[in-house]
Amino acid sequence: MIVTENLSRSYGNKAALVGLNLTVEPGEILGFLGPNGAGKSTTVKILTGMIRPDAGRAIIAGFDVVEQPMEVKKRIGYVPETAALYDGLTGGEYLELIACLYHIDSKTAVARRSELLELFGLLGNENDRMSEYSKGMRQKIAIIAAMMHRPEVLIMDEPLDGLDANTAMIVKELVKQMAQQGKTVLFCSHILDVVDRMCSKIVIINQGRLVASGTSDDLKHQTGEATLEAAFGKLTGGQDVGRVAADFLSALEK
Repeated sequence: MIVTENLSRSYGNKAALVGLNLTVEPGEILGFLGPNGAGKSTTVKILTGMIRPDAGRAIIAGFDVVEQPMEVKKRIGYVPETAALYDGLTGGEYLELIACLYHIDSKTAVARRSELLELFGLLGNENDRMSEYSKGMRQKIAIIAAMMHRPEVLIMDEPLDGLDANTAMIVKELVKQMAQQGKTVLFCSHILDVVDRMCSKIVIINQGRLVASGTSDDLKHQTGEATLEAAFGKLTGGQDVGRVAADFLSALEK
């Protein structure tokens, strides 16, 4: 459902993505990992049609993201790291707008909106302006908006940011059940424990290049580490965190 072929993108003289080849199958939850500046956001922006690649191509649900962007947008749901919502609208009005954009008939839209608002504990806040919403409430609205049209492909960039523990559990369960229905999920997160438990496959990129791919157990075995966190650090050239912490505390004592 998601395929990239030699996907590349540069900003000036800086290469953000170099020949990325990626495949995410139906029913798969792919954990897409990398340190800051690794190329994750650039990949997501290309897949969602916000920027164009310099070379290579990306296919979602059989459609080229550059040549057939509207067909791609019909089939994806996107939860950005920082959602740009219309603060002058109420939560209910914003979801009504999303339903119109996806051409969901009014009866179905009302039913889905009410069901999802209740699920996320927002049914009593749907008439409040989003300018009054907390960070967690805004994130809930962004997730509902991404799921309302029942997308074939769900792209999530730090979706649990700002959510309380109970809501995070709901989101994780929704994602798992969507995968069981044959949906494709690209899950970007820095919370490696969540990725370890949720994702059927993991891809790690660093400095714009794919450095590892496989199950969590594959990556641990490949690196000889006991945890995904330690494997990630070894694969991306992470610092010795114990030494860094000791040096920092030592500096504070001077």
